[in-house]
Amino acid sequence: MLKGKLLNMQRLRVTEVGEKHYDIGNDLYAAMLDSRMIYSCGYWHNADDLEAAQEAKLDLICRKVGLEPGMRILDIGSGWGGFLQFAAERYGVSGVGVTVSKEQAALANERTAHLPVETKLLDYQALDGQFDRIISIGMFEHVGYKNYRAYFEKAASLLTPDGLMLLHTIGGHSSTSHGDPWSEKYIFPNGMLPSIAQIGKATEGLFVMEDWHNFGADYDKTLMARHERFCRRPAPAQGSI
Repeated sequence: MLKGKLLNMQRLRVTEVGEKHYDIGNDLYAAMLDSRMIYSCGYWHNADDLEAAQEAKLDLICRKVGLEPGMRILDIGSGWGGFLQFAAERYGVSGVGVTVSKEQAALANERTAHLPVETKLLDYQALDGQFDRIISIGMFEHVGYKNYRAYFEKAASLLTPDGLMLLHTIGGHSSTSHGDPWSEKYIFPNGMLPSIAQIGKATEGLFVMEDWHNFGADYDKTLMARHERFCRRPAPAQGSI
């Protein structure tokens, strides 16, 4: 689309996706997601239900980056704090997460108040500090192709010299300058899927690619499991909206 080429919508309207998609309230997401409210593809290898698939994915991430007790981690686009909670409880780390959604930040901090983690209502470009590991799960789809290089430059500046970063994103089959028009209008404002070529170009000279793991086919099972969970939700009380 012409708008995607002429304007940098993701930076002009940084908080739009939070306000229009996530800040509609947490009830909908709680009704369809697993107990940790992980809003990304589950990992269904040896998993029989949504809860197990999401836990398997979180543990896979922790193992891939070699989390150890005492590490400080950053979660860019941390949602409702599910990964931070899992990593702190299972791997003994501390950390910070950032989101542009007020509803997500409030619930995340409520759910992790007993742990050494914090979720900030903050744009990732405003971050500072140093982290042993950086994780980003299902957020890169909101960055926009004009900002891919700046995104990775920011991440690289936040990592310790021996740090690692893991990026979990939905990928596109070809490089594009815009998202799907229907999805942009009704679901994710200014969203777009990155291609392998775009990610590779944006990370050149900043990161060394150590691992590439594709389990995109698992998203079909994830979506069907969410639908089933939503349909099984308790009926609203009589007279409620």
